Amino acid sequence: MQQPVLFSAAVERSLRQLPVIGEQRDITYYSSHARSILNGPEITGMGFWSINPYIGCAFGCAYCYARYAHRYVMERATDADRLTGAAEQDVGGGRMPPWLAFERHIFVKRNGPELLARTLRHGSDRFRALAEGDWIAIGTATDPYQPAERRFAITRGILEVLAEHPGLHVSITTKSPLVTRDVDLLARIARHSSISVHVSLITVNRALARRIEPRAPTPDARLRAIARLNEAGVAVSVNCMPVLPGITDHPRDLEALVERVAEAGASHISTGALRLQHEARKRYLPFIAKEFPELASRYARAYAHAYMPGDAYRERLAALMTRLCRAHGLRRKTYDGDDADSAAAASDADASQLGAELAPNDLQLALAL
Repeated sequence: MQQPVLFSAAVERSLRQLPVIGEQRDITYYSSHARSILNGPEITGMGFWSINPYIGCAFGCAYCYARYAHRYVMERATDADRLTGAAEQDVGGGRMPPWLAFERHIFVKRNGPELLARTLRHGSDRFRALAEGDWIAIGTATDPYQPAERRFAITRGILEVLAEHPGLHVSITTKSPLVTRDVDLLARIARHSSISVHVSLITVNRALARRIEPRAPTPDARLRAIARLNEAGVAVSVNCMPVLPGITDHPRDLEALVERVAEAGASHISTGALRLQHEARKRYLPFIAKEFPELASRYARAYAHAYMPGDAYRERLAALMTRLCRAHGLRRKTYDGDDADSAAAASDADASQLGAELAPNDLQLALAL
């Protein structure tokens, strides 16, 4: 016997589509029911676990490496007929490339805190791994304190769950001073777990920052956040990543950044040169052609056959940053393949020559081929 049709095709379609829960200028937010919230090393490919409360990021920095992940999310949502309205037309209809959808159509994991609480139940395999010393990194593919967090507070809910579990190792990466809203929770977690905040900052030049990160908080706002976190006893450092060849890598600019970061009370700086994977390249190279046309041909040559600058650039950047950090009493860490300790052992005589070698208009630090 034929089963009766309970719902029309239109109703069934509406039930599976992602509801719009907010809009901000040219950005649309969708409620997403996550199936997992804590991704293990087997997924991240790194030696830590990760939590991303959102998919996509409203800051939309031109150099962001995480755009590739959004492509797969949007493709799956399109294939499952879960998009509606502008997203359906933009992505499903081919009006907007995935790298741009990353900053225009953002998914909010509304069930993230509840899901994390279930995942970290005492006795679970994941709880045991974390209790034994594995790290949890919050904000590896999105900023956990982007504008949506003011309204939806998913990151705060996640921190409230983590505060109930002692003995954890947690790090947060953000560009937003909104992280200081949660100083109370950060201090609470710090009483029985290890927690640190990494503030992303690649220039302290406000005018330059407006050109390369037009939607992100100002450098001064981030420096004030660093100072407040430090005053509250929360471990805080700075990610000077990525260093943009020819744009943010002049020795004078990097020295100004290191000096301001030290004054704000950060413990160390992590550095790394720009990497351009496939989706990031689609956004970044047109951005360079528009905003810094004098650099376009050099970028095209330098990144024609690799996703990162060559060894010479990275070695000279490492030596320069090591010297600057020494001078201002900061430790330097790296995610760029160079050895910070080896760089620190470089002679002061060699390091002192860098300023003269790095001409302001020569794609500083030898990017030019």
